[in-house]
Amino acid sequence: MEHNPAATRVLVIDDEEGIRVGSERILTRMDCDVTLASQGEQGLNLLAKVRPAIILLDMKMPGMDGMEVLGRIREIDDSILVIVITGYATVETAIEAMKKGAYDFVPKPFEPDQLRIVVNRALEKLRLQQKTAKLVSERRRTLSDLGTEKSRIHTILASLPNGVIVTNADGRVVLMNPAFKQHLNLDAQLHAGGQIRDYIQDQGLCDLVLDISKGKYIDYEEIPTYEFAVSDEKFMVARGRPVLGDQHECLGAVVTLVDFTAMKVIDRLKSEFVAKVSHELRSPLSTIHEQLAHVLTDMVDEASQDGQQILSRAKEKTQGLINLIGDLLDLSRIEAGAVCETPKKVDLSDLLKGIVAFLKTKADGKKQQLQLEIAQAPLPHLTADPLALESIFGNLITNAIHYTPEGGRVRVTAEATGISILVKVIDNGFGMEAKHLEKIFERFYRVKTAKTRYITGTGLGLPIVKGLVEGMGGFISVESTPTEGSTFTVSIPVG
Repeated sequence: MEHNPAATRVLVIDDEEGIRVGSERILTRMDCDVTLASQGEQGLNLLAKVRPAIILLDMKMPGMDGMEVLGRIREIDDSILVIVITGYATVETAIEAMKKGAYDFVPKPFEPDQLRIVVNRALEKLRLQQKTAKLVSERRRTLSDLGTEKSRIHTILASLPNGVIVTNADGRVVLMNPAFKQHLNLDAQLHAGGQIRDYIQDQGLCDLVLDISKGKYIDYEEIPTYEFAVSDEKFMVARGRPVLGDQHECLGAVVTLVDFTAMKVIDRLKSEFVAKVSHELRSPLSTIHEQLAHVLTDMVDEASQDGQQILSRAKEKTQGLINLIGDLLDLSRIEAGAVCETPKKVDLSDLLKGIVAFLKTKADGKKQQLQLEIAQAPLPHLTADPLALESIFGNLITNAIHYTPEGGRVRVTAEATGISILVKVIDNGFGMEAKHLEKIFERFYRVKTAKTRYITGTGLGLPIVKGLVEGMGGFISVESTPTEGSTFTVSIPVG
């Protein structure tokens, strides 16, 4: 297929042939020059040759997944508009991709009109960028000039759906478009000229804009995206960049606001659905599990060995489902902010002793040493939810026992560091490769090797632990070496 040099070049990276072919048919009719790739690596190899302005990228592909491909694209060419293709059940992936620089997303399966709307929006953004670049090259203006001069840039900014605000080096607003006022429910007649705090009520965002305006961020990659709520029903994400002069001095900041309320609503509906279904399933499954226990007891002498194994396996699987449902309900409560609802004064030393004593039978069954080492100085009391603390350390110690072979050792240490208490769970078990360490706190992610593939679990324990720890204002980290073991470190602030 010959390339039209005047057409916008689009690269479609998706492992489903139907999606590729359908997208090509729709985009060709929109006068786009389309190139197809079935895998992430193939798509990256085509970047230099095709030089696309827009990329349609599937998030779930074999081999290199969409999130990794997105990161590589941003490193190669940050100007490419990446539209991610994601399923309805993976809206969290779409949100994460948007935070990491994706321009927009389209849910799979999609109708032709849905794809046209999203791509037209990207094409319009490209046209506006080209117009803006042309105007800037024709005549350089200072940021103050932009706030008073009736120019074509004002017309372009006024037509943008996203909010835009520009500040000088002192954090004074010199330009804002109508979408910015609309997103923040400001008076349409409000003029620029005041300090940033006069327009934005969220203190965290004001501080971020001031830091960018004053040139405190040298590396653009270090500038975080900022999420905030305008109201209970409206959510925004802000991205900021410094405006640099000819000598690379910081003249101010430009901040864009994107409304992602719809994605938040979808995410909330999904969480509510998971919680409701999990709650409705738990009672009948518990009944089935109890009946299986009675049947297994009654038939232990009568059933054949194969029959006993089948019943035992069924009982094990129903218990696994009950555990999964419990974990899903815990995650739903964490997402809803229902952690540490009943804080009490807790003696962490006594709590850890109780957990270790309870789990010692499990460790003894694998001929493991389970040790608790607490610093000589008494640990300060924590004001926290004791059930949450039991869940955190119970999960970590149980995991250490599961992923440590027979005859191994699990150590739990605790010490006060002044403003926090540091608890470490150390084992000499199977360990993990470095590539797994950033993913083990993701939902349903499990490290599967020849040694660990038979260990049962839901893949939700560590996400629950991370959510509970962060809900208490603490943090969790992990260090691990294959065949040598892992160390999980939890820091919880005192008070």
